[in-house]
Amino acid sequence: MAPDGSIYFSDIPFGKDNGMIQRFDPKTGKTSVFSNDSGKSNGLIFDSQGRLLACEGAGFGGRQVSRTDVKSKKKTTLTNNFSGQRLNAPNDLCLDAKGRIYFSDPRYVGDEKRELEHRAVYCIEPGGKVFEVTHNISKPNGIAISPDGKMLFVADHDNGTDNIDPDAKVPPTPGDMKIYGWSLKSNGQVESERFTIVDFSHHKMKGCDGMTVDENGYLYLTVREAARPGVMVIDPFAGKNIGYIPTGPIGQDQATAVGLPSNVEFGIGKDRNMLYITVDKSLYRIRLKTRGWHVQYQGRKKKL
Repeated sequence: MAPDGSIYFSDIPFGKDNGMIQRFDPKTGKTSVFSNDSGKSNGLIFDSQGRLLACEGAGFGGRQVSRTDVKSKKKTTLTNNFSGQRLNAPNDLCLDAKGRIYFSDPRYVGDEKRELEHRAVYCIEPGGKVFEVTHNISKPNGIAISPDGKMLFVADHDNGTDNIDPDAKVPPTPGDMKIYGWSLKSNGQVESERFTIVDFSHHKMKGCDGMTVDENGYLYLTVREAARPGVMVIDPFAGKNIGYIPTGPIGQDQATAVGLPSNVEFGIGKDRNMLYITVDKSLYRIRLKTRGWHVQYQGRKKKL
């Protein structure tokens, strides 16, 4: 969500197509192309200075976290490696009140050679230093931080299709579909204990892709489950499902399903209660009774 209230979202094609970043202007209702060479960007977020941060994936993508000046469209690489080894495929990112950038680094597509041992979550400090937050996760995807800055949430979406080892005799099998939480320390590191907030595997469901938080600290999870596609709303502190926003028909077959959501974000200003959802090849929005929280604009919330 940009400082002017417009929303930027990624259009991720397969193959050698560069991918696009598109911009929707809620004032005019029009969508335009911001970039026709996104480096296969996936997750996007604006920092406190109004610069666009992007996770660029694999499969002919940039495999980096980049920062773009919106006016000049000049792009800078923030990091494309950890300890000298190339990132797998940065997927999604979030910010804390101190300007740290947390991002997930799984891989779902691409034939590029793997260099890193783990598929992990990393953090870029304001000075540029990168540290590993955790690799105690199978395949990290969506990521968010609670408004008070005390909890890190990450989706584990291990669909078993990543081509990490194209020469493997046995293809990878699907793994965890869960939402995890970690307590965050003041230095940006996480406590060692990991909490399971949602276990989609327990219900034989496909897991969450992208996520966001509202001012109460509730999580909004895009669930790509054909039997019931939609946005699941969770109170992560009580471990309760408190709402569900359907985005497609129920009872579909996973191979042919439509209405599968991929990411979600709240508006700002008077539209803080507007929830935007990318679904299939479209962008949707719905006005809610609650409001979102953007730490880069509003700062850390003192109390939930």
